[in-house]
Amino acid sequence: MLLLLPPSVLTAAALCYVFQMSSQVRLRLLPSARCLFDEPVQVKVSGLRARQVVTVRATSTDEKGVKFSSSATYTADDGGEVDLERDPSLGGSYVGVEPMGLLWSMRPNVLHKRFQKTNSVHPHVVRFSIHENGEEKEEEEEEGRMLAEATNERLLMAEGVSRLPVRRGNIRGILFTPPGAGPFPAVLDLYTLGGGLSEKRAALLASRGFVVLALALYGHDDMPKNVAELHLEYFEEAVEFLKIQNKVGSKGVGVISLSKSGDLALSMASHLPGVEATVWINGCSGNTAFPLYYKKSQILSALMFDISKIVVHDSGALMIKHVTNDPLAEENKSSLIPVEKARGRFLFVASEDDLNWDSTSYLDEMVARLKHHGKDNFECVSYPGAGHFLEPPYGPYCPSSVHSLVGKPVLWGGEPKSHTAAEVHLWKKVQEFFKNHLSCELRTDAKL
Repeated sequence: MLLLLPPSVLTAAALCYVFQMSSQVRLRLLPSARCLFDEPVQVKVSGLRARQVVTVRATSTDEKGVKFSSSATYTADDGGEVDLERDPSLGGSYVGVEPMGLLWSMRPNVLHKRFQKTNSVHPHVVRFSIHENGEEKEEEEEEGRMLAEATNERLLMAEGVSRLPVRRGNIRGILFTPPGAGPFPAVLDLYTLGGGLSEKRAALLASRGFVVLALALYGHDDMPKNVAELHLEYFEEAVEFLKIQNKVGSKGVGVISLSKSGDLALSMASHLPGVEATVWINGCSGNTAFPLYYKKSQILSALMFDISKIVVHDSGALMIKHVTNDPLAEENKSSLIPVEKARGRFLFVASEDDLNWDSTSYLDEMVARLKHHGKDNFECVSYPGAGHFLEPPYGPYCPSSVHSLVGKPVLWGGEPKSHTAAEVHLWKKVQEFFKNHLSCELRTDAKL
């Protein structure tokens, strides 16, 4: 006997079935939906049909309101589960087994945008979702029905880390201090964005057991937005400020840099006492852009640029790798930083596909010069397939964005998967380097 039901009843029954089916799907973020920015998270899905094809998607919005997203297609196993640590993506933003692929492969919805996460107070929030079909869509509303979702809060500061804005003497920046009595090694972070300040790396280093001062160069707080010269006394003042902090146990400080601040870190190590360990990441061996002064005298001239060597990419971004003048040329040697005078240790880091600087050549030049002077106070690491911006891991990879000095989009280089692997390796390497070369002991002379 065939039982006929009114359409309204059929519709209600169908909706009930759909709700029950989708409510069985579960998306889990392990070990917790809250973690530090530099920690991996395991994405697992259960409650699917055996061999069901789904799209897993990640979305986030940065501090400037730019939306970033990624997606990947997966097939559930016979038990109806997907595990990103085990299963390969069949297509989308990446392919293969990539446990953190949804994070590093996120792309902006507009061209030439870099993910902005400079303030450490608020977490990097990522929304993960599971969609019924495995088709790649540009707009979220065009995707298949969402089956489950979860939110990942990626913190920049561990519980108990203090954040203190610094306006003391000439110093402008943010001081991050780990919880506990210490003593802790001290690190000066020269990660600057067009002279402004990024807190991300400093906050994460503090979360790993370092007292860190994120130091601004210009354009932060009440500092001028533009400068024509830089003075080493400013960095010397920052070193002395760090050394007297009450939880600092290292006699000297470490310095970590990137890009333009790389040459400033080299100059600090070469001219200032108290710099015990310096991390130089994708910078230059000459003093670039601004002349450097110390004790009212110019100690290094500014290595400048040849804009005729700019190459315009099809995307409209510029390739500027070879525009910096040769610091070894006779007319430019007054800009060459005397790293052979440094007493502390160096960690030189170069990305082999850096399209902003010829970083590997600068690294090779410094190593040759140090060896020529009988020095062995350095170690080096080079990363094939990595681009310019080597940062704490698991942020969205950036192929191009507006350069603060150039004022136009430039190519940064790198291949996303290789670049991310380099960031994971380097982040551990940096922490080991500082712990090995910033000796700590209990202090009785420290001050607030």
